[in-house]
Amino acid sequence: MAQHFDSIVVGAGQAGPSLAARLAKAGRKVALVERHLLGGTCVNTGCTPTKALVASAHAAHLARRGADFGVKTGQVTVDWPVVKARMDAIVSKSRFGLEKWLGSTPNCTVIRGQARFTGPHTMSVGEEDYKAEQIFLNVGARPAVPKMSGVDVVPFLTSTSILTLDELPEHLVVVGGGYVGLEFAQIFRRFGCHVTIVEKGERLAGHEDEDASGIIQEIFAGEGIDVRLNANCIHLERRDRGVTVGLECSVGAPHVNGSHVLLAVGRVPNTDDLNLTAAGIDADERGYIRVNDQLQTNVEGIYALGDCNGRGAFTHTSYNDYEIVADNLLEGASRKVSDRIQASAVYIDPPLARVGMSEPEVRKSGKPALMAVRAMTRVSRAIEKSETAGFIKVLVDAESKQILGATVFGVGGDEAIHCILTAMYARQPAELLTHSVHIHPTVAELIPTTFGELKPLA
Repeated sequence: MAQHFDSIVVGAGQAGPSLAARLAKAGRKVALVERHLLGGTCVNTGCTPTKALVASAHAAHLARRGADFGVKTGQVTVDWPVVKARMDAIVSKSRFGLEKWLGSTPNCTVIRGQARFTGPHTMSVGEEDYKAEQIFLNVGARPAVPKMSGVDVVPFLTSTSILTLDELPEHLVVVGGGYVGLEFAQIFRRFGCHVTIVEKGERLAGHEDEDASGIIQEIFAGEGIDVRLNANCIHLERRDRGVTVGLECSVGAPHVNGSHVLLAVGRVPNTDDLNLTAAGIDADERGYIRVNDQLQTNVEGIYALGDCNGRGAFTHTSYNDYEIVADNLLEGASRKVSDRIQASAVYIDPPLARVGMSEPEVRKSGKPALMAVRAMTRVSRAIEKSETAGFIKVLVDAESKQILGATVFGVGGDEAIHCILTAMYARQPAELLTHSVHIHPTVAELIPTTFGELKPLA
């Protein structure tokens, strides 16, 4: 006989635990199924450990720049075991807190193991069977392993396994110039490793504005990171002491020899072992579960939240998925995914944050628009901190004066941009920010100034 629950939540990533706890608090009998570590990618192999590494890497970088600030330092070295121990301690504390919270939540049962559908509202975990009218899938995603020559015979790292290294690489070759690849490239370069980025596209951070990509490349070149673009035939080969990454680029040597290679070429959803067909759940060709604006699948009572639904690939979008589903089910709300304004940040140093539409997206839309750009060399706080790389860019609808989007690429940009995001959620015109008085001296104080310099987008 199958054990019956009111709700089954599969996956303990960003959305799952909060949803399970809220449903349980509402009096529902809830099962939370997790096959590995509570906390999912963010806590265990994503945001928490990588941002801990970013902090250590920044400390090393700033120590090397001590003389720029009149501070004398000796030779700067990185103690990787200590760096890793700090990272692991932060991760463990976060995961332990989550385990303690869920373990003490009434009406919530944590079940360990792999869940698989056996029918539209039934699942098996090991030898046990479970049934619920409502099932919520929060199974996340994992690093993609591309189909390339040599990948089956050459040892490689992913964004998960690189966190478990016992020692620093002598020469790390990063395949992929997207967000994950950029962050790890800068981290390990600042830890003293030789780093080369191999990207098949014509520029780094291909989803961002070209001016942002250009500045990233300048920053990386200044830190000693080699970049190989237009790599049109990437493949791996074994060598006696490491790995060779073949490129066949039009310019430069046709290969790069390294001690380690990191594949940072995207992610794939963890849906291939759920037996979705047994429940009749529809997924696209990449495995992402199709959902509507309320995150419902094509099967009544089954929802998909977080990375596995293809509607967002960030911790904050996963958490917002939880809020949408919980409010709609428990509060009678009518919240929708399409109400969400796209916002993200790349945690290189300095960080690159963006909300809404980018300049290329605005141009493609054909909207009459206004734009203003202010270089970080014209931001007092950036000058005072000797961190003047980057810019502030804002885009406004020329007719409605509504804010279309913005980029803040520079020191503190990942925090400063939220005043723009809040104004966009409030559907306030750009004038609100031009009349706002921000604290001096901050990066954010120049956002009103930038909005006051709008000109027609040529």
